[in-house]
Amino acid sequence: MAEDHVPCDSNDHASNMKGGNDSLVVCFGEMLIDFVPTVAKVSLAEAPAFKKAPGGAPANVAVGISKLGGSSAFMGKVGDDEFGYMLSDVLKQNNVDNSGVRFDSTARTALAFVTLKDDGEREFLFYRHPSADMLLQESELDINLLEKARIFHYGSISLISEPCRSSQFAAMRIARKSGSILSYDPNLRLALWPSAEAAREGIMGIWDQADVIKISEEEITFLTGCDDHNDDKVVLDNLFHPNLKLLIVTEGSKGCRYYTKEFKGRVPGVKVKPVDTTGAGDAFVGGILSSLASNLNLFEDEKLLREALLFANACGAVTVTERGAIPALPTKDAVLELLGKVSPR
Repeated sequence: MAEDHVPCDSNDHASNMKGGNDSLVVCFGEMLIDFVPTVAKVSLAEAPAFKKAPGGAPANVAVGISKLGGSSAFMGKVGDDEFGYMLSDVLKQNNVDNSGVRFDSTARTALAFVTLKDDGEREFLFYRHPSADMLLQESELDINLLEKARIFHYGSISLISEPCRSSQFAAMRIARKSGSILSYDPNLRLALWPSAEAAREGIMGIWDQADVIKISEEEITFLTGCDDHNDDKVVLDNLFHPNLKLLIVTEGSKGCRYYTKEFKGRVPGVKVKPVDTTGAGDAFVGGILSSLASNLNLFEDEKLLREALLFANACGAVTVTERGAIPALPTKDAVLELLGKVSPR
C-alpha cells in the first residue's frame, strides 16, 4: 500500500491539510437497499408493495454532509450487482467521494425491509447471510483516503462479524494515527446481533476510543441497564470516558443533550409536522459533523456548540417532513430557512 501514501511531513495533521480536503469526513460501514412499503403504517406482512431506497446510516451521514456543502467520502463494500452499482452511483450523484467503495463478487448487496407501524414502532427485516458489507477486508481499505480524514465516522453494525470487524479496527487505527477525530454513532440494530449481550459487549468494546459519540435515549437504557435515561449521573458515570470530547444524547423532536468535560446542557428541537422519521438521526449527525469539520474548537466554546447543535436539530427536523432518508436530507439553505422561522434561543 506504500505507493498510495502522499509524502508529507510527520505533523499529526499534515495529511489533513492536503488540497481542498482539510475538512473531509470519511464515513465507514454499511450501505444497503431499504425496501419501504408503498402504504404507510402497515406491518411488513400487510404491505401490498415496496419501494426501494438507498440506506445505511454511515452512507446517509456522508450524503447529509455533502448536501450541506461539506466534504465527505464513504468507505464500505457492496455486491458486484445492480443494487451495488446503483448505490455507488447514488454517492457520486450526491458529490460523495466513492473511491473507498469496494465490490464483492461472492455476496449480494444487503437488503432491509423497513416499515413504520401504526404504533410508531419501526419493524426491520434484514437479508444479509452474509451480505457484501460484512466481507470488507483490511487489505481493501483505502489508506490514502483514511489519512486525509479530518473526521472518521463509524457505527457498530460493522463490528458484528469478521472480516469487517478487523477492517474497522484497522481503519480506526490509521485514522487516529493521522490525526483524525473519531466519531461514533452506535446505531443499535439488535436484530442483527447474535444476542443482546453480544451487542452490548461489541458496542462498548470500542467506546473509549471515540472523541465524539452520539447516542439515543433507548441506547442509554440498553447499554447501562438503567431505566432513567434522563439522569445526567447515569450518563456521566456509565458512558462518559476520559478521552471523550463530546457526548450527545438525541431526544427525537425534543432536541438533544450535550456533555463535555467542561459543560453540559440541552438544546430544544425545532417543531415541524413529521411525515417520516427515517434518516432523522443520520441527518442530525451529518449536521453536527459538518459544523465540527469546519471548526474543531466547537468542543471548547459552549455558545458555538449550542448553535451547531440547533443547526443539527434543524437538519433532523427538515428530514422528517419528507419520505425516505437520502432524498429527504436537507441542503444548508433549507435548514437556515427553517431556523429563520424560529425565534432565537
